[in-house]
Amino acid sequence: MFDTHMDVALREAEAAGARGEVPVGACIVLNGTIVAQAGNRCRELDDPTAHAEMLVIRAACAALGQERLEGAALYVTLEPCPMCAGAISHARLARLYYGAGDPKSGGVAQGPRIFGHAQCHHVPEVYEGIGSKASAALLAAFFAGKR
Repeated sequence: MFDTHMDVALREAEAAGARGEVPVGACIVLNGTIVAQAGNRCRELDDPTAHAEMLVIRAACAALGQERLEGAALYVTLEPCPMCAGAISHARLARLYYGAGDPKSGGVAQGPRIFGHAQCHHVPEVYEGIGSKASAALLAAFFAGKR
């Protein structure tokens, strides 16, 4: 059993790293129940949009039979990129919890700060730094192995 929902996302990130993907994992929770979980699969699927957040949003929408995830929370190990932040807004997720910040490619607290734009129609509650040490350690180990 997992201690927290971020632990589920971390396990998905570990699995992604073991597959040779950038180790990012996510899960979506609605009413205390995990409805979907995923890790990055860009290389495996030859799909630059197969980020953990995109996959878990698609899976949750399919599982629930709806295009919006109102009331749901997304847990992800890394600050979402601008593409994923846009999808989070369009999915109408209520809350976003993320681990490590991403100074290079982040789109929430850094970079373009998607949720701060007037064109952003829905802004979730954002909680950063949840499980950040474990998330950052996974990423650092992965990229150290690439160098």
